[in-house]
Amino acid sequence: MADFNNPDTLVSAYKNADKVLLISMPFVGKKRRQAHKNFVEACVKAHVGQVIYTSVLSAGNPFNPSVENADHGYTESIIQNTDLDYIFLRNSLFAEAFISDYMRAVNSGEDSIEKNMGDGKVWFISRRDAALSAACALNNDLLHRAILNINGIEPFTYDKFLKVGNEVTGNNIKYVRKTDQELYDYFDSIGVPRDTNGDFSKSPIQATSEGMVTFGTTVREGYLDVPVSDFNKLTGHNPITIKHMFENKDEFLLGDRHSTEE
Repeated sequence: MADFNNPDTLVSAYKNADKVLLISMPFVGKKRRQAHKNFVEACVKAHVGQVIYTSVLSAGNPFNPSVENADHGYTESIIQNTDLDYIFLRNSLFAEAFISDYMRAVNSGEDSIEKNMGDGKVWFISRRDAALSAACALNNDLLHRAILNINGIEPFTYDKFLKVGNEVTGNNIKYVRKTDQELYDYFDSIGVPRDTNGDFSKSPIQATSEGMVTFGTTVREGYLDVPVSDFNKLTGHNPITIKHMFENKDEFLLGDRHSTEE
């Protein structure tokens, strides 16, 4: 059994492995960085052939304001500062989170959704496509010390995203633009925890406000409007479209369980 808080178990689990996939830990901040550091050090000791890491778009940009970005940038750096071979899969934002939030508003009888994304653009990707990218990277022996952008098929402002959702479902959810602080105050009022150490038992959204607000800032300031994508070249497929996901929305929703390090 591999325990990311116990490096010795990782060394024995990964000993002489050709490839190891690290899906970034579901908690944010110091705990995740330490767990990832344990992983990297174990892979070095275990003589792993190649590490594949699921990162995020613009992880290498030190000005990216997302709290998630600090963890991803840190992990990429410590991997690069070893002799390990690697593939970084820099995923765009997952569409499932936004479709789930849309349906939460619909099912709650709300007529609007509050976001701080401004008119920024993001190339949403499905988690299924992210998983396909990881599987293809594991099966690829030609990529070495590679950084790949895993983007959706086209850029969306949040207005455009809602337009597609409304056209497909027949609803009329509107976009209410908020500042970062206004959005924090809103999430606090409905019981959404600020970080992954919070209590999600009564939260209507299975995500942290800190993560959502700072990702909104990232979108608004243009850090996720990255038109270069390696998805098609890596997988041989086109990304799943937002329209298709809304048409089959029950298949593209987040689960109720919020992961922790336990």
